[in-house]
Amino acid sequence: MRLPISAHTSRPWRIHEITRDFRLEDVWALPTPGGPDDLARLVRQFAAGETSSNPSRVARALFAIRWKLGRLFGWDRDDAGVGSRVPTLRDRLPPDLRDGPAGPEFATLPFRSLYLLDDEWAAEMANRTVHAVLHIGWVEDAAGGFRGQMGVYVKPNGLFGTAYMAAIMPFRYLIVYPPLMREIGRDWQAGLDAAASAERQRPPRTAK
Repeated sequence: MRLPISAHTSRPWRIHEITRDFRLEDVWALPTPGGPDDLARLVRQFAAGETSSNPSRVARALFAIRWKLGRLFGWDRDDAGVGSRVPTLRDRLPPDLRDGPAGPEFATLPFRSLYLLDDEWAAEMANRTVHAVLHIGWVEDAAGGFRGQMGVYVKPNGLFGTAYMAAIMPFRYLIVYPPLMREIGRDWQAGLDAAASAERQRPPRTAK
């Protein structure tokens, strides 16, 4: 479910310290119910994901077209990324975040983890169009449980980046995000089912 921007900005997360010159583009409640310590599992799920697994055939086609255009026009070349066109946001981190765990490496997506805490995680990517930050927070829901909340921060690269973000906006909201949210929920539930099955198969403890 898409949330108002204030649902993210009102929380005392550290991400606000390093994204003052970014725009918070999207905020979503994730279908990932869990306990207070489950953020790390959600982070691993995100880092293992890939755009080719989006359950929407139209979304997969759009991603494929985007990657082909990127190769054709050089949008995603190494010299357009983090550490080349733009400095990494790790340079902005206060010492306690910089010295702490960054988070996992991504399997296929062009993101780099920035920092990982008990209740939030951030990763960044950049190309010729935009410098973007993916932020996942772990929040208490109305029922007393917990779930993930995703925020996407962007800093367009000039007029071209601004026009690009405006052009893809309807595709993001109508084609990409709805099936992506369903896939996140299915993957989360599959992980819960696998953990429950492993627990049932574990040999009972014997009394000493």
